[in-house]
Amino acid sequence: MTKSELIAELAANNPHLRGADIELIVATIFDQITGALARGERVELRGFGAFTVKRRNARTGRNPRTGEVVPVDEKAVPFFKAGKELRDRVNRGRTGRVPPS
Repeated sequence: MTKSELIAELAANNPHLRGADIELIVATIFDQITGALARGERVELRGFGAFTVKRRNARTGRNPRTGEVVPVDEKAVPFFKAGKELRDRVNRGRTGRVPPS
């Protein structure tokens, strides 16, 4: 699901809200999560999961095209861990079939 699909579905389920208001709500939620992660904070949404920031140490890597050794700087990457309720709902929804490509 894309951000625009999320907005469209929320608009369909909440006809009393204007589309512009829904866009603002979604953008504000994403901005708040992004801001908290940028500050190094943990964001937990009960029943859904938790967003954290993990540090990757500096290392030596290789350019896959040339094989040249290149230094890779330390960096922070966002990480999401699904909550138990989300995992359970996803697993209940599985039918054992492979989704069409």
